[in-house]
Amino acid sequence: MRVIETKLKGCFIIEPKIFQDNRGYFFESFNQSKFNDLIGKKIDFIQDNESFSSKGVLRGLHYQKGEYAQAKLVRVIKGSVLDVAVDLRSNSPSYGQHISIELNEDNKRQLFIPRGFAHGFVVLSDGGALFSYKCDNFYNKASESGIIYNDVELNIDWKLNDNELIISEKDKILPMFKNASQ
Repeated sequence: MRVIETKLKGCFIIEPKIFQDNRGYFFESFNQSKFNDLIGKKIDFIQDNESFSSKGVLRGLHYQKGEYAQAKLVRVIKGSVLDVAVDLRSNSPSYGQHISIELNEDNKRQLFIPRGFAHGFVVLSDGGALFSYKCDNFYNKASESGIIYNDVELNIDWKLNDNELIISEKDKILPMFKNASQ
């Protein structure tokens, strides 16, 4: 397994070692001890989630506030997504910056997103995408928050035209970055 730190401190791309032959492939998708050693921090994931979304579905940008903040380890099992993380940590040198990475069934990359980040993704593949993520804290409805996907200050290139995007009514009315609260 190879770990690449992104320009956002504490946010890592994880590339597994894939063993492939004429029968198919095998890889270790998660090992708690190796993961903690490689990122240099102890993270205890306590909940796994999975979603399926059609092409063009944009979910995000979401985060949990306060004591219910969540770190996430995300990956795509089937299909392809553009995954985005936005640094909301006001004391961070990368505050307000974001990264975008394609996660797909072929590259098997994962993205670790620490607490204090907003997260979202858009499905790029025609057949949809099966998306999996681990969380280090339980979901709390009263603590959920978000940032509008098309915030001009963030200027995220979602790789699809606006008319191709499928966005929930809830996500269409999220606040701008400048009004986001931790």
